[in-house]
Amino acid sequence: MNSLHAAGKLPKSQYSIGWRGNSGLTDGLNDATVKEGLVGGYYDSGVNVKYHFPMAFAMTMLSWSVIEYRYKYENIGEYNHVRDLIKWGTDYLLLTFNSSATKIDKIYCQVGGHLNGSVTPDDYTCWQKPEDMDYPRITQSCSTGPDLAGEMAAAFAAASIVFQDNVDYSKTLIKGAKTVFAFARDPGRRNRYSRGNPYIAPYYNSTGYYDEYMWGGAWLFYATGNISYLSLATNPGIPRNAKAFYMKPTTSVLSWDNKLPAAMLLLTRLRIFLNPGYPYEDMLQMYHNVTGLNMCSYLKTYHVFNWTRGGMIRANLGQPQPLQYVANTAFLASLFVDYMNATGVPGWYCGTNYVSADVLRSFASSQMDYILGKNPMNMSYVVGYGSRYPRHVHHRGASTPNDNKYYTCKGGWEWHDSKNPNPNNIIGAMVGGPDQNDQYHDVRTSPNFTEPTMAGNAGLVAALVSLSWPWH
Repeated sequence: MNSLHAAGKLPKSQYSIGWRGNSGLTDGLNDATVKEGLVGGYYDSGVNVKYHFPMAFAMTMLSWSVIEYRYKYENIGEYNHVRDLIKWGTDYLLLTFNSSATKIDKIYCQVGGHLNGSVTPDDYTCWQKPEDMDYPRITQSCSTGPDLAGEMAAAFAAASIVFQDNVDYSKTLIKGAKTVFAFARDPGRRNRYSRGNPYIAPYYNSTGYYDEYMWGGAWLFYATGNISYLSLATNPGIPRNAKAFYMKPTTSVLSWDNKLPAAMLLLTRLRIFLNPGYPYEDMLQMYHNVTGLNMCSYLKTYHVFNWTRGGMIRANLGQPQPLQYVANTAFLASLFVDYMNATGVPGWYCGTNYVSADVLRSFASSQMDYILGKNPMNMSYVVGYGSRYPRHVHHRGASTPNDNKYYTCKGGWEWHDSKNPNPNNIIGAMVGGPDQNDQYHDVRTSPNFTEPTMAGNAGLVAALVSLSWPWH
């Protein structure tokens, strides 16, 4: 995770990367209802769009990793850096609604985008680095969206714990979390944020919001201690509507769309370390049991997921861009091991078999090893790591020369189509990854292989810090 996707006016102290500069400085200003503009935040997926749903998820993931592993970040000198990255995201997300209010009627849910079939200049029809874009950028406003609002609440609540040493900022984040979660819980606003929006649905379409109720409620309980949030997160209707206990592979893998396995692990953490007892124990025990079963499902022995011959779990069920799902799965597995180790529990049951925690740690390590180069391509899928890594990343800024020349909306496609390596390396970015046969094509015009994402990189960072020595 790094600042290479950052938008807005970049402070020289933290974001002085030679080929990046200020960009998106008029975002939101063409919408009279946006009071302070929407400058800042992060672009995503090699395009110049700010997708607030996965951006919020990335901030939650980074904050969770800091809460669990602060000492590791400190040991490698990255603690202040990761906090800066989180704050850059949460500062921006605070602009996307009226954060001075306690009751809101809308959230700005995306800046930029593309309408399928459109040929007018926009973030998809143009291939320009963000510093050069001069086409109109539409702001999307959502008057419904418990999924987006629930994820934003999780991001603010988790970050408020990271910034406990900054009392005023932490309070601002908690207030924001409460406000957007109240929006999420408003009975009149219970439609998916992406529903019927052609600028959002083809790209970051949400499939439901009950997982965000559980996830946001759990984080708000951790941040505030207010028992009403725990009551909601353990209300039997939430997992029932979220299909949390169906034990399907589609619901047992963490992603920007599905928070169920993470929310249940976070609530299992509560049971393991705080054990709040009645009236929460029955549901927390269910979450703990399902978390254990999720972990079993990740092991090859139980044949729940298919695996590639080269040793990668097909966590997104054969769909393209698998690595973000692999990294998220490795993170949850490694964290569950740390919870067991911290309480002196040597393993857990998969049916009648007692499985050592070491087996699960080995699974997590093997998946990150695969990402970092132990795969049939002998290639690291993280740019800049190892001797062989992607050189044709699908990314406008990285592919366009930093030569002080202006490339037009159409003229920039020269760099998209070029067979040459990117002139700028997007160090630390994890690409989409190989196909189900372990084959990878380092081709800029094939984003399923070469596209990096915010959510994917946040999971990568979380998994790597969890698996770095020393373990808990």
